[in-house]
Amino acid sequence: MCGRYVISSTPAAIKAYFGYGEQPNFPPRYNVAPTQPIPVVRLHGGKREFVLMRWGLIPAWVKDPKSFPLLINARAESVIDKPAYRAAMRRRRCLIPADGFYEWTQIGGRRQACYVRRKKPGEPLAFAGLWETWTGANGEELDAAAIVTTNANRTLAAIHPRMPVILPPEAFDLWLDCAKVDAKTAAALLAAAPEDLLEGYEISPAVNRVDNDWEALIAPLPQAEEARAAANETAPAEKAKKLTPDDQPTLF
Repeated sequence: MCGRYVISSTPAAIKAYFGYGEQPNFPPRYNVAPTQPIPVVRLHGGKREFVLMRWGLIPAWVKDPKSFPLLINARAESVIDKPAYRAAMRRRRCLIPADGFYEWTQIGGRRQACYVRRKKPGEPLAFAGLWETWTGANGEELDAAAIVTTNANRTLAAIHPRMPVILPPEAFDLWLDCAKVDAKTAAALLAAAPEDLLEGYEISPAVNRVDNDWEALIAPLPQAEEARAAANETAPAEKAKKLTPDDQPTLF
């Protein structure tokens, strides 16, 4: 699965990699969490478009979102048939920009946080995603998305059995163009990343707190604790405060 991730590339680098026309300006995020607004790239009017959506898909047929489980991940093996994702897989596929993601593994009876990133830094990652627009009884609308996951490759299986589907640039058009590419064809793209694409390493447990959001989170152990302490000394006081729902729309 993927329950936290990182967006650290510059807005210019993400725009160039994903090829959308908008010019959003947003800060790096080192601990993106469910229910927060996330950047999403979709096809609109035949062109790629940058939009913000809530992380946590709500199917259009849900009556009360408060009583429905939070769908942050969609299993690649069932996106074609599962009612929660079936319509989105046919008509509303998207890309979710990222630079890395967190997973937790069991080591000697304790839960250890790990960070996964490109083995050769230089470009962002493109998670395969699905999105829906939920409309409430009063006409309110909410765009929300989920990250598609698959079985981990051998490189990452020791950390966690699942991983996000990461699409290469040559697959972007096939995944995004729901009008010309049917769900079955698009589903063939949902495979684990090549073995040499990613690397994972242990990091500080500071990432466990969702309100912690600074670059020191992705420092490898044993440097992680030292880097986090230095970041705390230089970070503005407001960086350590807990994010509230009212704060979240201003994150990007």
